[in-house]
Amino acid sequence: MGDHGAFMDSELQVPRADLAAHIRQLEGPRNLIALVGAPGSGKSYLARQLAQALGDEAAIVPMDGFHQDNAWLDARGLRAVKGAPQTFDVAALHACLERLRDAREPCTVPIFDRDIDAVVPDGDTVPARARYILIEGNYLLLTQPGWRDLYPLFDLSVRIEVPEAELRARLIRRWQQQGFAPDIISKKVEQNDLPNGRVMLREGRAADLVVRD
Repeated sequence: MGDHGAFMDSELQVPRADLAAHIRQLEGPRNLIALVGAPGSGKSYLARQLAQALGDEAAIVPMDGFHQDNAWLDARGLRAVKGAPQTFDVAALHACLERLRDAREPCTVPIFDRDIDAVVPDGDTVPARARYILIEGNYLLLTQPGWRDLYPLFDLSVRIEVPEAELRARLIRRWQQQGFAPDIISKKVEQNDLPNGRVMLREGRAADLVVRD
């Protein structure tokens, strides 16, 4: 998805190795950093890399912890597009980020367990010492209603840019590793994952920094 809109020309391209140094320049006792990218772009991997580089002062909060549950999706006919913007509880995500921004005590956060295809409430804890909260997800900079209210909460935003051909290859490998049949994989990639990545680009704000893989 290297074909990005003109609004992203304002983004500053930085080497991946320099990201931690940029984050350390942030002031204040707690900072929220948005890590955004299309499905398959490597957001989780980048978050882990940064957390390792930043040490005990960093914590990771995945947006996937705010998936609506399958019963909610089934009631609205949305299970087939799980992962699209309308299948997340953005109000709960907003409330969590506000709580994390102001909290000076340990805070529990939900996580998503892919093996059981469900959210685990209070599945992880952000420690009180965490100065840099790395929030990773597809739609953190989206300008759609609800999502656009997240933007003022972030102290820094980083976008990972990956060509669509590479995203497709990574996504196919991901679903193969989970044991899905080729026809199901094709449907997931071409009708859900890649279109969601295009929405992120088409309806997203520019990030402060961009890393190109």
